[in-house]
Amino acid sequence: MPSVPSKSLEIFPNPQPERDYTIRIRVPEFTCLCPKTGQPDFAELTLEYIAEQHCVELKSLKTYVWSYRDEGAFHEAVTNRILDDLVEATQPRFMRLTADFNVRGGIYTTVVAEHRASGWQAPTPVSLP
Repeated sequence: MPSVPSKSLEIFPNPQPERDYTIRIRVPEFTCLCPKTGQPDFAELTLEYIAEQHCVELKSLKTYVWSYRDEGAFHEAVTNRILDDLVEATQPRFMRLTADFNVRGGIYTTVVAEHRASGWQAPTPVSLP
């Protein structure tokens, strides 16, 4: 059965909840519509997060992203809405969504939105010689 767009995000248990590790997901074919002109906007989304108890299931993420194809949205609004929905579904320790939009009217836009769970501290980076 073919997939259809959906605003539903599925989750699964984090296999290593005791460890801070980074999950990085690249979505190179995000599309929505310009709310002023109705013209298509194209972006590459990069999702980076440190899960707490749940991770986002990738097929549901794909159909979720697809659901924006025919929606008008400002770049800033759609990036923050997607981050909010992902945070609500997964309740991560940390999550960052970067939306790198293609040129529109001679202007490129990159929107970066972040979430940090209350009390979570980023681990100190290890620097090797």
